[in-house]
Amino acid sequence: MCVLGLGLIGGSLLRAATAAGWRAYGYNRSVEGVEAARFDGFDADHSLDDVLRRAAADDALIVLAVPMPALPIMLDHVRRIAPNAPLTDVTSVKGAVLTAVRRHGLAERFVGGHPMTGTAHSGWAAGDARLFVDAPWVLSVDDDVDPSVWATVMHLALACGAFVVPARSDEHDAAAAAISHLPHLFAEALADGAGDVPLAFALAAGSFRDGTRVAATAPDLVRAMCEANAGQLLGSLDRAIATLTAARDRLADTGSVADLVESGHAARMRYDSFSRPQILTTTIGAPDWRAELAAAGRAGGVVRSALPVLGSRG
Repeated sequence: MCVLGLGLIGGSLLRAATAAGWRAYGYNRSVEGVEAARFDGFDADHSLDDVLRRAAADDALIVLAVPMPALPIMLDHVRRIAPNAPLTDVTSVKGAVLTAVRRHGLAERFVGGHPMTGTAHSGWAAGDARLFVDAPWVLSVDDDVDPSVWATVMHLALACGAFVVPARSDEHDAAAAAISHLPHLFAEALADGAGDVPLAFALAAGSFRDGTRVAATAPDLVRAMCEANAGQLLGSLDRAIATLTAARDRLADTGSVADLVESGHAARMRYDSFSRPQILTTTIGAPDWRAELAAAGRAGGVVRSALPVLGSRG
């Protein structure tokens, strides 16, 4: 495996895959980041072309672990040096990445991925080999996804301790807008609302801390994920604004916020008790396997142990 970008996610992935027995190496633009990774005993280089030549020779799985704005440059290099290597990514949007990959002519060997985990910190030093343990890792099942590449990325995710959630790219982006990108904007709004009130900061405790945790994320990373998913995020924002506006109007008219509080509480309880049923019967590469996995993922199903691959003895 070859990881391009050794920040929080990429650096954690290099650590986790190495600990799981994968032969893994990585690239980072920052010389300081490379030296820190090497000091910790990991195989890293600051020459992108050298790393990609190595990946091409190894037929290694290449993992794009850079922010969206850097993706076209990475894809230019991959297309030039390692166009036939299996390819995945860990970006928080899938439709925009798939479009970029197709534009570069690399879709045939690409499977989109998104580990749903992270912290507000960044850089090599923020990485953690256990970051993916018990975390959802979305794998795209778009039309024409290669079964062997999908199986490889599935094995990687499971080796890192995650469970796999199959989803089409557009459906992932709609869900991510609701449970990730919108909460980021809410956190920014909550933090901004109290930013000029020293008494509010003096009183702030668990609710404010938890509600604004992700506002500590670097602004350029938040912008990259939200702006790349603008189409889906706009719909989520419209629905949230309509919900809050209705709650505001009821509070003004009746003095009550019962409708919002009760429906929100009920939804949270459903989340707390959601069982994530395990996907067991699909064979990767069998007829309609992509549609079957997409339907199972849409219903909340997950892969916790490796699915069989058609024609494989394993």
